[in-house]
Amino acid sequence: ALPPRHSGLRLLEKKAGQTEKDKESRVWGRANGAGNTRRRRSVYCSAGENKRERERETDTVESYRMDHHHHHQQHHHHNYDGGENDYMHQEDDWDRDLLLDPAWEKQQRKTFTAWCNSHLRKAGTQIENIEEDFRDGLKLMLLLEVISGERLAKPERGKMRVHKISNVNKALDFIASKGVKLVSIGAEEIVDGNAKMTLGMIWTIILRFAIQDISVEETSAKEGLLLWCQRKTAPYKNVNIQNFHISWKDGLGFCALIHRHRPELIDYGKLRKDDPMTNLNTAFDVAEKYLDIPKMLDAEDIVGTARPDEKAIMTYVSSFYHAFSGAQKAETAANRICKVLAVNQENEQLMEDYEKLATDLLEWIRRTIPWLENRVPDNTMQAMQQKLEDFRDYRRLHKPPKVQEKCQLEINFNTLQTKLRLSNRPAFMPSEGKMVSDVSNAWGRLEGAEKGYEEWLLNEIRRLERLDHLAEKFRQKATIHEAWTDGKEEMLQQKDYETASLSDIKALLKKHEAFESDLAAHQDRVEQIAAIAQELNELEYYDSPSVNARCQSICDEWDSLGVLTQKRSEALQKTEKLLETIDQLYLEFAKRAAPFNNWMEGAMEDLQDTFIVHTIEEIQGLSTAHEQFKATLPEADKERQAILGIHNEIAKIVQTYHVNMAGSNPYTTINPQEINAKWEKVRQLVPQRDQALIEEHARQQNNERLRRQFANQANVIGPWIQTKMEEIGRISIEMHGTLEDQLNHLRQYEKSIVNYKPKIDQLEGDHQLIQEALIFDNKHTNYTMEHIRVGWEQLLTTIARTINEIENQVLTRDAKGISQEQMNEFRASFNHFDRDHSGKLGAEEFKACLISLGFDIGNDAQGEVEFARIMSIVDPNRMGVVTFQAFIDFMSRETADTDTADQVMASFKVLAGDKNYILADELRRELPPDQAEYCIARMTPYSGPDAVPGALDYMSFSTALYGESDL
Repeated sequence: ALPPRHSGLRLLEKKAGQTEKDKESRVWGRANGAGNTRRRRSVYCSAGENKRERERETDTVESYRMDHHHHHQQHHHHNYDGGENDYMHQEDDWDRDLLLDPAWEKQQRKTFTAWCNSHLRKAGTQIENIEEDFRDGLKLMLLLEVISGERLAKPERGKMRVHKISNVNKALDFIASKGVKLVSIGAEEIVDGNAKMTLGMIWTIILRFAIQDISVEETSAKEGLLLWCQRKTAPYKNVNIQNFHISWKDGLGFCALIHRHRPELIDYGKLRKDDPMTNLNTAFDVAEKYLDIPKMLDAEDIVGTARPDEKAIMTYVSSFYHAFSGAQKAETAANRICKVLAVNQENEQLMEDYEKLATDLLEWIRRTIPWLENRVPDNTMQAMQQKLEDFRDYRRLHKPPKVQEKCQLEINFNTLQTKLRLSNRPAFMPSEGKMVSDVSNAWGRLEGAEKGYEEWLLNEIRRLERLDHLAEKFRQKATIHEAWTDGKEEMLQQKDYETASLSDIKALLKKHEAFESDLAAHQDRVEQIAAIAQELNELEYYDSPSVNARCQSICDEWDSLGVLTQKRSEALQKTEKLLETIDQLYLEFAKRAAPFNNWMEGAMEDLQDTFIVHTIEEIQGLSTAHEQFKATLPEADKERQAILGIHNEIAKIVQTYHVNMAGSNPYTTINPQEINAKWEKVRQLVPQRDQALIEEHARQQNNERLRRQFANQANVIGPWIQTKMEEIGRISIEMHGTLEDQLNHLRQYEKSIVNYKPKIDQLEGDHQLIQEALIFDNKHTNYTMEHIRVGWEQLLTTIARTINEIENQVLTRDAKGISQEQMNEFRASFNHFDRDHSGKLGAEEFKACLISLGFDIGNDAQGEVEFARIMSIVDPNRMGVVTFQAFIDFMSRETADTDTADQVMASFKVLAGDKNYILADELRRELPPDQAEYCIARMTPYSGPDAVPGALDYMSFSTALYGESDL
């Protein structure tokens, strides 16, 4: 569809067309000449019109007389060189004598007859003799109804002359109603079969309905048709169209018109200018067979006439114009509809892709968050380690593709909104809960759950490690204590002192004192066991019930031992007065052996105690304590020798004095063999402890190396990411170069960033080694792997989003025709008011920016309404901010020239043949199959008064293409 032309130009065309119409109509102003003046009258002039009106009517015949006078002269090769009187004299002679050129009449008769039949056949009829078949007026009225598409008054069916005159007058009235001034053509002449009047009337109809509305550039009617012929035949060097008579005699003009539009129908290269008969017959035959243009001329008449009749040629050529211009309009209309539908189909596909991507991403987030929020711990280190491994797989394998999908979702949404704005479509509103903000909010919840989950996992692993260590320590101390208390209750409950001698009693008393000393020494161990059990309970150890039961058993037994000890002590003291003998040496042995034995048991316990350290300083502290312990061994060995010396002295006394000693030392169960065995055990445990400390020291050194290795990389990568973020922000704000320069610069940054990925992967590998080594802190750097990951993901998202924004600006600039200078001006204005460099303007900042660009937005009520309207365009989601892309779209929209619903509706009307509805077959004929079916599936049935079965409403469909409704 052509764009609307200026109203002034259309007015000039209308005037030019009217002038040509009047000029051509006046050709038939005078018909029968002086011989029939009694019948010369106008059926549209009343008897009361004044003389001046009649004289003005008579003047309208001038062009016709001059035209046919010249035609008659040329045919008979007469030359009139006299003045005006000679011309008038000749014209009066022609008018009086009623001279008619036979060739002129023959050509017009054949051409007009064929032209009338080309339309009458649509009504299932035709004429044979042009002056006879129109006499009753019936076919004349039918002809006018077919070519105008309107209904005339009901014809008279009678055979009388008055009925025929009435029908012809109805036809002439209809012609006059179309703005044609008929002068001196009366119904009586047509009814009487006057050939001249009949041909004149048909020519007037042809001029009005086939030629008058032709418009080419700034010309119309005859001049427009001539200009159209000249434009179409311009590429053909042997064709020169200057008029509608002799320029067509060689037939090449007709062939050129056909070849220009349908080159497959004529082999133009084989035509010769000196063979006009072949050229004419070829054009007439092809036009009749393939273009549905009837044969209106005879080649012999054209070749045999010095100057072929202009009106016959114009009538025939106008048929070519309508045949080809109609196809061109249909093609243009179809192309416009195809363009509009292609845009709609592409946008709908983008909407479907967005909906699916958003749905899948939100579903993945919905499934993942409960897993990350699950804080139910497992009871074993192995199970918690598996949870940590699963979390690593999630961070390494499952999450990165979803990060890319989220970024792609935002890019697709921005691109779709830009295309919708550029194609004058309403903004895309995703389904409920699937906005970009909804996805971002869900992603934020995912990240929050993720961060808390990792922290919880590490704390649980530390807790389980601590619990395992405490539980093992509890079991060791409990086992040692239970081994010591085994049999103590039975021993304390013995009544051996009742039958013992004095010496035995004294021995029992001393033995009991030694036991009390031993009992006091074990008090610390019992308190340690209870403290460990309390800590296991506080840390929620999974096997706390069995620990508590064992601890309770130990405490109950300890209380019982205390009671029994007190009772035996009282009994021995009661009997002490009766018994005096005591063996000092045995007593001294017992006193010294017991604490030494306790010391050895404590030493063995400490040497076998497991330890957990996390730093070199801690292992160095343990090593220092161990060295201090080893420094006490010589002194302990002296004590052991002294205790063994007491026993040797006893043996010596027994041997020397032959003392009859019944049994072993009565004061203690400790014997030298036990002391030596425990001492040997201590000596064996010392080097084992040395080796364990050395291995742990090496492990801590390796952990420190891993800490420094990770810190060295993290301290480089972290600042690098921050620097790149700042550089990208400056590129998008500072406007150095064209948008393409900025885009190339950003893509180079993107390439350098992607090339940096191996360093991130290397850091991930070092981080995994640290976690596998159970290293939980690093004093050499403030960066954690989480910081690096978040920064890296933000960097990738920022560069992708920035590139997408620049691409959309290029798309907007190219689609709207914005120059680089305008784009720079827009960016400079936007940046000036973007105080915080966030890339967005608040409402007041945006208003100030518009005022600075020349927009008339006052502080009154009208200004507020106008500004609210503008904000609804640039901020359809009412976020309260305006992005630079929305700002560019608004600034470029003022001069946008896009398709409208009215233009699409007009194109459909062309395809429908000016009907208010269109049929499915017409759509399939004019449009590609997929777009034709697209329209048929979405058009609603037409329900107007002129509806037919299968009629479709293209008007509501065109409106819906640009409206809010869903297609």
